[in-house]
Amino acid sequence: MGKITRTWSLMSECWQVLKQEKSLLVFPLISGICCLLLLVSFAIPIYSSGVWHPPGQNATTQQQVVYYGTLFVFYFCNYFIIVFFNAGIVACATTRMSGGNPTIADGFRAATSRLPVIVGWALVSATVGLILRIIEDRSEKVGRIVAGLFGMAWTVVSFLVVPILVVENKGPIPALKDSTVLLKKTWGEQLVSNFSFGLIFALLSLPGLALIFLGVMAGHPVVMALCVVVAVIYLIVLGLVQSALQSIFQAALYLYARDGQVPEGFRAEVLGNALS
Repeated sequence: MGKITRTWSLMSECWQVLKQEKSLLVFPLISGICCLLLLVSFAIPIYSSGVWHPPGQNATTQQQVVYYGTLFVFYFCNYFIIVFFNAGIVACATTRMSGGNPTIADGFRAATSRLPVIVGWALVSATVGLILRIIEDRSEKVGRIVAGLFGMAWTVVSFLVVPILVVENKGPIPALKDSTVLLKKTWGEQLVSNFSFGLIFALLSLPGLALIFLGVMAGHPVVMALCVVVAVIYLIVLGLVQSALQSIFQAALYLYARDGQVPEGFRAEVLGNALS
């Protein structure tokens, strides 16, 4: 509970950074739109062709290659979009926490200048994602458990990769190694922060879900439509804020773990506890 409380303090300080740089919300907004368009561009033709479900044990080699090959391409494109825009947030956040005054253009320039390493990390992430998916498909119950455990471990060890890519311009494998080394200092707090960030925002999403429920229960088309629209806007904004805060947190924790100096806008005792 003490670590969860400290994570709330961390999130509050990340919020202060976001208040100073509200433009950071542009990055997750564009990222979300691009990911949605990507999903539609893959989902419609795949669903129409009737090959959207995983191939069974009796599937031919060609069917498996087509299915998993298409899945790999989707994973790669999706990871590239997410990492690219997260890199923009991290670049702006690190500049702000170092006393600078970044702009959206600065974030895009920083992300663009890191295209080779971003592509490399997207390839690594897509490969890991595909391996986990194959494991999951091979055994419905055991495969899901194994894939889930490996997926959690991968999320943890790669937590600081994007800040390392952005700030140090290292390749994917060296960045992953450095993330693992820094992870030894931040193990507990990274796990709890990921959980509590999700938990806190899940609780914050309840008013939006309640509004939808009330709109449906009202039974009036106009009231229902109004409630749904307001709830959807609220949930979208909430998702954008969560994504931005998570990237700011990664940037702050990386800077402190690397340099031992407190980034601007954070308190030493809060980040110090994060590295216990």
